[in-house]
Amino acid sequence: MLCRRARRGVSLVALLTALLASSSGVIAQSSERELPAVTVDAPAPMKPKPRKPVAQTVGARRSSAKPGRAAPVSATNDQGARTARASLDPPAAVARYQLPQRAFSITAKEVDETINLKDPEDAVRYMPSLFVRKRNYGDNQAVLATRSWGLNSSARTLIYYDDLLISALIGNNNSGASPKWNLISPEAIGRIDFLNGPFAAAYPGNSIGGVLLITSKMPDKPFAVEKETVSVMPWNQYGTKDTYVTSPTSAAAGNRDAKLSWLVSANYLDSFQQPLTYTTNGSIPTGTTGANPAKNKLGQEADVVGTGVLAHSQQTSANLRLAYDLSPVVQATYSLGIWNNHQVSNPQTYLRSTATGLPTFAGISTFANGKYIWDETHLSNAVAIRSDSKGAFDFDLSAASYNYLADTQLNPFTVSTGAGFSQNGKITRMDGTNWQNADAKGIWRPFGYDGPHEIGFGLHGDRYRLENPVYASTVWYNAPSTGNGQLYSTGVGETRTEALWLQDAWKITPVVKLTLGGRLESWQAVEGFNLNTTATVAGVITSTVPTQQPKLSSTDFSPKASLSFDPNKDWNVTANFGEAYRYPTVTELYQNVSIGGITYLANPLLSPEQDFTGELNIERRWVDGRVRLTVFGERTHNALISQSSTVTDADGAQSVQTAVSNVAAVRMQGVEVSADKDNLLVNGLQIFGSVTYVDSRIISDPNWKGPTSVVGKRVPFVPDWRAKFGVTYRPNDGWAYTVAARYSGKQYSTLDNTDRVSHVYGAFDNFFVVDLKVHYNATKNFAFDFGIDNLFNEQYFLFHPFPGRTFVLAGKYTF
Repeated sequence: MLCRRARRGVSLVALLTALLASSSGVIAQSSERELPAVTVDAPAPMKPKPRKPVAQTVGARRSSAKPGRAAPVSATNDQGARTARASLDPPAAVARYQLPQRAFSITAKEVDETINLKDPEDAVRYMPSLFVRKRNYGDNQAVLATRSWGLNSSARTLIYYDDLLISALIGNNNSGASPKWNLISPEAIGRIDFLNGPFAAAYPGNSIGGVLLITSKMPDKPFAVEKETVSVMPWNQYGTKDTYVTSPTSAAAGNRDAKLSWLVSANYLDSFQQPLTYTTNGSIPTGTTGANPAKNKLGQEADVVGTGVLAHSQQTSANLRLAYDLSPVVQATYSLGIWNNHQVSNPQTYLRSTATGLPTFAGISTFANGKYIWDETHLSNAVAIRSDSKGAFDFDLSAASYNYLADTQLNPFTVSTGAGFSQNGKITRMDGTNWQNADAKGIWRPFGYDGPHEIGFGLHGDRYRLENPVYASTVWYNAPSTGNGQLYSTGVGETRTEALWLQDAWKITPVVKLTLGGRLESWQAVEGFNLNTTATVAGVITSTVPTQQPKLSSTDFSPKASLSFDPNKDWNVTANFGEAYRYPTVTELYQNVSIGGITYLANPLLSPEQDFTGELNIERRWVDGRVRLTVFGERTHNALISQSSTVTDADGAQSVQTAVSNVAAVRMQGVEVSADKDNLLVNGLQIFGSVTYVDSRIISDPNWKGPTSVVGKRVPFVPDWRAKFGVTYRPNDGWAYTVAARYSGKQYSTLDNTDRVSHVYGAFDNFFVVDLKVHYNATKNFAFDFGIDNLFNEQYFLFHPFPGRTFVLAGKYTF
């Protein structure tokens, strides 16, 4: 089955390539203009940095830029205001498709100078309102939270790496459905752009939280770069005291030879991680010492008796990206990515027997959840053909496939005497899981390039397939590839979506633009099947319940509207509105599985959530900065929200169960202020920061069965306040010094907001974290970094314990 699934995903890409190649020659004759060049960040020469920004007209830039070479640093945005920093320019996707969103951006050079980068997701750390739930270094389950949706909302954002959607829309959680960041080598990143809200018809309803666009740095000349990083984190919490070291190695190389350009990148990460979970018990086991008396987030007894997941992870990823100019205005690209993870976890007990003095699990079965061997190998393919004639018509055709070639976690079934584990165990498999996406987009300019109307349109199709059996194994650490044929459980199913969209960007006057659009989507969930069993404490199955789940379907239309006004080159006012439908994912519908002490329960009768979002942006621009005020409001019907509860068995062992349900109506409204300015008071001094306030409320939930009402309570996982502030000082091209701080307010994880106990395992705390970084360009080729993340060693939980003070040292060589 695995091979058949993989071939199906790859064959889709190959078929689309063949179809597109047969027609590309005809369209390529429409213009003689060449594709725009893409630049590679190179080390700056060691000379004094000019303090006055370079400013050129559009005509001067076009006449001076040679084919295959970079344009000058100074650029012009879509309103005509000149900028001295590339991250202040509109993203290529916004300009190409006249997207209505205002963007926040950061370039590879800014990341190098200001952020202690260990993993690719670190790059968005200081972007307004965004938060990545990165539990440890090398985390392969890091979810992106946005201004109005929190940590359990992986399917409410879209993250693209060039033509590949790395958002795992197979689920909506902070575990297996987390974005596939690890496919990306940090040194291959050229630029990152974030677009708020579901305001563009070109994107599906999963853009409710926003769209993150990661662009690789394709070369126009030979280059190679290699970076070594070491991070060291001392740790002391509950009964665990140790020092954890992570050492990522990242490299990239590329060239352009006539019509062909290529980029190869790779990343290897060896990470010893702090405890990801803790094992708790409803009481201190008799005949033992060493437990840490504690409460859980609800104030219930949850004594910490040891770690849960305590892992060592070794990850390797490699990417190949090719771009070939089929004609002066038509380019084909192909991307291949592979990622492998080998992770071993060995839980630590704090308990000792009073009789023998030896370590003991005291019969607490949930220790077995933290003991595992996990092997993953994932493969991605993406192909695209696009034109850039800037004439009457341009097109963009793309297809991508993602396949779990191997994904197996081996656990013992339970514990044995002392600090041992049972010989039998479980095999949790995800291999065979896969998804495909295909898009055909067009741009029609009836009055020519930069005319009053620019009409975008397109077709979209996707398919997400879940294969998630859990087998019994007689020897847990030496299991056959398919177990012994006995199933503890299985979850199988598929979702499919087809969509048609249309958008017209109408320049009513040179300073007023009205954008109207809509998206028609047809969604269905099919082939859902669950098998559930009950078993004895030794793992012997006593009953089996197979269930063929009902088919689901929905067809919906989502209107979009935007009005933009530029009173002059320095100011912009934009009002946006978008309706969006976010459909249940295949794991929300069909996955029943227990991973790392957390059990996920399927709900095969979920309805799509319907979201209405509006915002008003007021922006003041300078050549080297901007200030933006955004007032936003959002109302969601049938919101898909997960709830976690602690379950205590007859022996006192505690585990967590998570289930998803539809909440009838929630409302969120708030304000976001962001600022970014170079050369403030002192040449070379840059400030950046943002403050976001969200008032989130549950409006209606008639299906709630709890003892207290949830109406008027805050929406789970959405903090009230988020703030970021940073200062970077660049006295010359050789040095950059950065101090930055991040704050997040209190958030709840229950619908009735009863989780009020903070700073305990399982809680969702507020936190204030300060980071430092010193960046030094020692020579034209060598650069060094020294930094400290979480300078004051803030200890906080977002269910999981988060990293403490971490020292980071990095060296980078550019050939």
